[in-house]
Amino acid sequence: MKENFFNSDLFTFLKNSPTSFHAVAHQADHLLHAGFILLDEGQSWNMEQGRSYFLIRDNGALIAFTLGSEAELEDGFRMLATHSDSPGLQIKPRAEKQSGAYLQLGVEVYGGPLFGPWFDRDLSLAGRVCCLLADGSLRTLLIDFVRPLLILPSLALHFERSANEGKAINAQNHLSPLIAQSLSDQLPDFPSILKDQISQQYPEISVNEMLGFEMFCYDCQQPVFSGLNGEFISAGRLDNLLSCQAAMAAMADSDKRHNSLFYCANHEEIGSISTSGARGAFLDSVFERLFQEVQGRRIALHRSFLVSVDNAHALHPNYRDSFEQQHEIVLNRGPVIKYNANQRYATNSVSSSLFKLVAKEADIPVQEFVMRSDLACGSTIGPISAARLGVQTVDIGAPTLAMHSIREVTGSKDPYFLYRSILQFLDTEIDFSQRG
Repeated sequence: MKENFFNSDLFTFLKNSPTSFHAVAHQADHLLHAGFILLDEGQSWNMEQGRSYFLIRDNGALIAFTLGSEAELEDGFRMLATHSDSPGLQIKPRAEKQSGAYLQLGVEVYGGPLFGPWFDRDLSLAGRVCCLLADGSLRTLLIDFVRPLLILPSLALHFERSANEGKAINAQNHLSPLIAQSLSDQLPDFPSILKDQISQQYPEISVNEMLGFEMFCYDCQQPVFSGLNGEFISAGRLDNLLSCQAAMAAMADSDKRHNSLFYCANHEEIGSISTSGARGAFLDSVFERLFQEVQGRRIALHRSFLVSVDNAHALHPNYRDSFEQQHEIVLNRGPVIKYNANQRYATNSVSSSLFKLVAKEADIPVQEFVMRSDLACGSTIGPISAARLGVQTVDIGAPTLAMHSIREVTGSKDPYFLYRSILQFLDTEIDFSQRG
């Protein structure tokens, strides 16, 4: 796949994935088109070597795997781990907040977003709703309003002259977006708004009652190339949908000679403690079903290798003092290997060396990131997965500016660099059971 085609696919994925639920649904469509077979956790599995499969849990997490055409199960797996969720604002169950003539929606903060960039943008809503149908069955539906629906206006400078010197934003009081204004004496209620959207998207479905929802605000602005020569990509949810797209595309495009597995977990941004999160048993349960005996599973995991793929911090030129001077990361210069002495990243000298060999084979440059010693470090699902499975793991990611903002920035070459390095990892003849 060429760079321009990959970036085009990435933009399509970002546009179609305003929530983790939509991201997984889009990935499922892509995998089906690539010949992967959908499995049901509630049924028995009949699998064949040389075939590819995938399964979905709770709409927001996905595992895809290939049983290599030239491999035995005990040869181990080349694994990729990403997450489908991004920081943002989630609508509360009883969302309506009437303030005079205006209808606002109450929100909870999901994860750790930067608050400031959410103001004065065209926002929309997307998520999943759980409905009681006319036939008495329960049905989960994904909905997306697509169009600008919400606005979170800033307070004018005239009322807060010190705003440019640093503004405290209170999540309870300051983050409720406007959705409607009363043109009569009555404002619409939020469940009715959702039910109308369901009718528009699913006219063939007869809904008796909407019972629950998980709805998220998102920025309507589309991904774009920016910079004098188009050297930057600006988009929402690059963390971590960029990694999801690179891993999914590599799984589909690999030669499938080796055993491989792609794990897209949900809820990484809020601690991973859920049935579809990395601290849950989703990944463990797949390996339990692949291997009838514990010994075979343990042998395979010992021979396996996991690449945890999650965006990495690039040097911000306006805030150079916030970064470790000997490890300054630059856009468009290749994937980043992430290190932390306290195991916030799972990388060690062996796993980083093996990934460097992969990148060298693919002629891909790599960079190395360490946080300043006086600043706390973020984390990924890499350490969680490494600890649960006992698998050698490296943490990598595409360099990114403005991480956790409503719009993030990466280099226009970085998504393709990441994809090629991951594809090389899946297809290389390097023995990943080596421990030095």
